[in-house]
Amino acid sequence: MKQFYLLLVFLSSWCYSQNPLFIPDTLSGTNIDLTIQSGETSLFSGTPTQTMGINGNFLAPTVILNKWQNVSLNVNNTLQDTTTIHWHGLHVSPENDGGPHTPILPGQTWNPEFQVLDWASTYWYHPHLHHKTNEHVQKGISGFLIVRDSAERNLELPRSYGIDDFPLAIQTKAFTTDNQIITMTTALDSMLMVNGTLDPYLDVPAQVIRLRLLNGSSERVFNLGLSNGQAFFQIGSDGGLLSSAVNSSRLQLAPGERAEILVNCSGLENQTIYLRSFNSELANGIYGAAQPGMGAGQTIPNYSQNPLNGSDFDILELRVIAQTSNPVITIPSQLITHTPWTQGSQDFSRTITFSPVNMGPTAIQGPFVFDMMPFDMMMINQYVQLNDIEIWTLQNNTPIAHPFHIHDVQFYILDINGVPPSPDLAGRKDVILVPGGMGTVRFITKFEDFSNDTLPYMYHCHMLTHEDDGMMGQFIVQSQNSSLSENDLSDDIHIYPNPFKEDFTISPNDLLKTEIFSSQGELLFSGKELSGKELNNYPNGCYILHLISADRSVSLKIVKQ
Repeated sequence: MKQFYLLLVFLSSWCYSQNPLFIPDTLSGTNIDLTIQSGETSLFSGTPTQTMGINGNFLAPTVILNKWQNVSLNVNNTLQDTTTIHWHGLHVSPENDGGPHTPILPGQTWNPEFQVLDWASTYWYHPHLHHKTNEHVQKGISGFLIVRDSAERNLELPRSYGIDDFPLAIQTKAFTTDNQIITMTTALDSMLMVNGTLDPYLDVPAQVIRLRLLNGSSERVFNLGLSNGQAFFQIGSDGGLLSSAVNSSRLQLAPGERAEILVNCSGLENQTIYLRSFNSELANGIYGAAQPGMGAGQTIPNYSQNPLNGSDFDILELRVIAQTSNPVITIPSQLITHTPWTQGSQDFSRTITFSPVNMGPTAIQGPFVFDMMPFDMMMINQYVQLNDIEIWTLQNNTPIAHPFHIHDVQFYILDINGVPPSPDLAGRKDVILVPGGMGTVRFITKFEDFSNDTLPYMYHCHMLTHEDDGMMGQFIVQSQNSSLSENDLSDDIHIYPNPFKEDFTISPNDLLKTEIFSSQGELLFSGKELSGKELNNYPNGCYILHLISADRSVSLKIVKQ
């Protein structure tokens, strides 16, 4: 019966009258105060919805920064819960990044300070506490970060905030019958909101307008276009402007991704067009398509009951009104110059493998892990040398596409399933949707400016339910004079014999904790004393040993014959 009531809730979403789109206030300057708070928001008739926000009950203000400026942020947590704030896409030191290792306790104020080193683009900020990210984002804690620089300023582009330059945070949510946001895993995310507004409309001038698009959903992928078939021009991706405007009629946007597009509304005064998601065109294996998995047997409970899946639906009504007094009426063809790192210049290459914890017909339901290991706050998964150029290969062995996000850096895509990226994906990125069913993505990046031999950055799936369930890893960017390297971790730990048949020995055995995982990431053993006898009841194969001592954590492979 609970499922029936939830179905009534999301079907009723189509019955609400239209509402003017909420445009968040802006904050700028060298000192910015942000207060994280809880409150109530009247989203529907009847019971108010319990929400969270920054400097308000729901959502957060848009923070506008300039490249090279120094900024100090005072983040005050008035919640009854611990949280964090991560500056998604910004290139900052790990102590300022706002990941799960930088918690803000109730009643505490966090004061990150940094110089803005980023290109002009649309970024965003949101919580990043492990196991709490989805709940806090779903309840409303997220906001835009807009960075401006001289290269962008020299172009004739719309940049009057809320007049011809609009931030659009697109999200879907699920609600209970008493109007409360569901934060557990559910496929009933049928309530579509833009900037926290249900069934929104926006008055736009009859000239070139700029839409700053953010997919802030927990899981859903959108396939964006205009209802009248008109083309738009993409000018930016996650980390900055593209080299030239890309003429297109579709834009696929996965959770965490951003894009900037220009829409020419000249000559359309008094007309109405819709920003629409054409999800009937999404390929199978993507959350939001008709079939979420690669293969007919890969299904998600309640997925087929959600009317958004595999359907086309309107996101925002654009009502074209008169031009402003100083309109932008042309679209620049050339934007900025990119000089990506080239294949062959890399110092190191590594592969991150995506796997389901459970194999078979329920694999698509998760959990999912990287490199056979669920996220562990005590384990550093990768070690990177400062100033190294690296190529990362993302190998997705799950039946569903995952949006991969890395902190600290922007990257350039080398290829997707062996094919060079399309022009819209040829710019700077920090999120990329990795195709399911053995799909691969390769990207190249450089780890520069910041290092910390103890505090890590994160990489994770930006489907927030997957992230909270353990699809996350962490990496240390080491200073060039660091004596610790990834290979050194196991130099003084010996496991023998390997392969083994009945038993093995770990030397030295001064461990605080030991764990054994299957090759699929299933935890088989956890304790202090470890020997091969714990594996005697399991089949022959490859296992992962996670060893934790007082001063380090390391994962090693061992083979049972």
